[in-house]
Amino acid sequence: MRYTGPKNRIARREGVDLGLKTPGSKSHARLLRKINISPGQQSTKRRRKVSERGVQLREKQKLRFIFGLTEKKLKKYFKKAKQKTGNTAFYLAQFLEKRLDNIVYRLGFTPTRAAARQLISHRHIKVNNKVVNIASYNVSLNDKIAFADDKTIKIEYIAKQLENKDLILPVWLKKQAVVGMLISEPTDEEIIKQINLRLIIEYYSR
Repeated sequence: MRYTGPKNRIARREGVDLGLKTPGSKSHARLLRKINISPGQQSTKRRRKVSERGVQLREKQKLRFIFGLTEKKLKKYFKKAKQKTGNTAFYLAQFLEKRLDNIVYRLGFTPTRAAARQLISHRHIKVNNKVVNIASYNVSLNDKIAFADDKTIKIEYIAKQLENKDLILPVWLKKQAVVGMLISEPTDEEIIKQINLRLIIEYYSR
């Protein structure tokens, strides 16, 4: 089951901003103030040492929360990546990056992946001029991603997001105005800034 509880709570538990809150919002500001304080922590007593397995679990959970996946879905991606010849961690990252909700987020159409999923499920996104309402849809090379209707662009939080001049696109994406395209196979470069994928492969390989 996908996690639907307090987002700041899980970010504080992992001790890192998981990108679950809109940057600049009051909720995001509160998170940054308390990011190093575990939820429910009332004192500065030394916490129990985490085992190797526990470290792997926490890294796996971070990846789940960042991409908004269920355990079943993430394990399915792992098995699919393991079937390919080569670096399993790299292919796992590639499968995750090619999800439609992630592409919409990476293109800067929405401030979070959760917002991207909602936009997709409400039929506001089209791929190659066809509306797609499945967040896990696998985007292929040269697919064009755009808004299904010009009215969507006028939604306040989207209009504000599209004005962001500081967005840095991954090298495998191209964007012109409000149309994006996957121009090459994704790399693991963005994910490994936040996640140690090797630990996740070790977790599932046991």
